[in-house]
Parts: sequence; C-alpha cells; structure tokens
Amino acid sequence: MSDDTWDMAPPPFNADTALQTMKRFVRDQRVLTERGEGWMLGADLVLKLAADGAAVQVQLARRPARTPEWDRFTLASATDLRRVQDEIKRRLTRWKDDE
Repeated sequence: MSDDTWDMAPPPFNADTALQTMKRFVRDQRVLTERGEGWMLGADLVLKLAADGAAVQVQLARRPARTPEWDRFTLASATDLRRVQDEIKRRLTRWKDDE
C-alpha cells in the first residue's frame, strides 16, 4: 500500500462569489422575490444577504411576519454556504406547509 496523503487544501473562500451563489440559489427556489434590501415571501421580508469583508452575512426569519425575529449566519466557507442553503430549504418547506 502506498502511504500517499491527500494534502489538498480547499479553494479559498470568495465572499463575492458566495453572495452571488446564494442569490442564484434563492432565485432558483422560485418562492421568494427580491425587493430592495432583501427577499420577500408575499409581503413579508424573510431573508437578507450582505457581503461583509471576507464573509457573507445572512439574516433568515424564524417565520414570516411584518417584524420577524432573525437568525443570523456568517458564511466563511463552502460548508457554511451549504448548511445555510439547507436551512433555507427547510424553512421554505415548513412555511409552505403552515399556509
């Protein structure tokens, strides 16, 4: 057996690319509409995305409301990006079922 190691570093995280990826992901869900500062579900603001230096700041509503309670996430790696995408999918499904 060879004792080769796979010392491959993941690609560096690019916040601007991650922000574009998140916007594309949200658009592909075909449920939320982009309005000014964030994303709306009906008339309720439920998602905000903002680049913050080397990271992306995400605010996701716990439930749709005129003045929602926000959960905050910081995307600093591809793993964080996938985790937040999964959370958005879960919440959209739950919100749809609650209607």
